[in-house]
Amino acid sequence: MARCRVVLTFPPDKVRHPVAYHLVKDYGLKINILRARVDLNEEGKLLIEIENHDNASIQNGLQYARDLGVTVELVDRELQWDEDECIHCGSCTAVCRSEALSIGAPDWRLKLDKQKCTACGLCVGACPVKVIRIDF
Repeated sequence: MARCRVVLTFPPDKVRHPVAYHLVKDYGLKINILRARVDLNEEGKLLIEIENHDNASIQNGLQYARDLGVTVELVDRELQWDEDECIHCGSCTAVCRSEALSIGAPDWRLKLDKQKCTACGLCVGACPVKVIRIDF
């Protein structure tokens, strides 16, 4: 199974175009919307995870989006934190619904599972020392 995460950036005149619908219907892609910031007549951003048995289908779907004028950016990391400044208090783990952030024995240090992270941003507000950020 091929899988990738991408940020689709829509110019203001393309926000109303049903890109996600066409990626599913026309290219057979399984899409999970992880984060969206879309307003009419403004630039929109959509963080999605795409799956398909065939990587060529994913590439064809992404080319379709590019051909419409949508910027496609492959994402390998959404959440970043300064490990050296982190106090490993675990406050962020309390709000992490996807369980991407964890802390526990034997070293009691914060750990991130990037595959589980949905870039929701709840951890950013929960961090008392402000060392976590979401690049989106």
